Amino acid sequence: MTGSASGGTAGGSAAPSPPGDPRAARTRAALRQALLDECAERPLEQVGVAALVRRAGVGRATFYLHYPDLRALAVDACATVVRDAVDALHAWRGLPDPASPPPDLTAFFTGLVPHAGLYRTLLRPGGGGPLGELLHRELRERSRTERALAGAPEPELIASAVAASFAGVLADWLHGLIDAPPEAVAGQVWRLLVVLHRAPTG
Repeated sequence: MTGSASGGTAGGSAAPSPPGDPRAARTRAALRQALLDECAERPLEQVGVAALVRRAGVGRATFYLHYPDLRALAVDACATVVRDAVDALHAWRGLPDPASPPPDLTAFFTGLVPHAGLYRTLLRPGGGGPLGELLHRELRERSRTERALAGAPEPELIASAVAASFAGVLADWLHGLIDAPPEAVAGQVWRLLVVLHRAPTG
């Protein structure tokens, strides 16, 4: 997600890019990386569009061509963490061992630490907020699909429970409501989700 973008020049106008245009993808990647770099130095509320586009090497008009505001860019920049979470929770085959969380899940929690402040802005306690809503939606759909394919009972019910539990625990941990290092919370949430998957529903 590094590198300069060619979607516009400072102070100039920007024309819409056709769908799938690699220049547009590079521009968005540069803007996402610039936001993460800015938020490593200051809270999102203190980040300005002028400083952001200067760091990204694009024009102000180019920014607004791709995003309506900084919060929309922030959600897009953090969407990768949602995909990482969903993948980490499904990085196992066969019967899940409650005592052994997938290494990808532990790596996921550890990797959140550098940008925890930004994630807290978008993920409210209990799992609300734009990032929490995205996480719930994508995790629920992935869990429901895989449970249905496996022929397990009540895929919709269990998928909703898994998504709500994980999003809530993740958010509360980021906000300091759960006091545990990343490795410990990864193991705890893994055991919780295994119990949910094995819970009798009849």
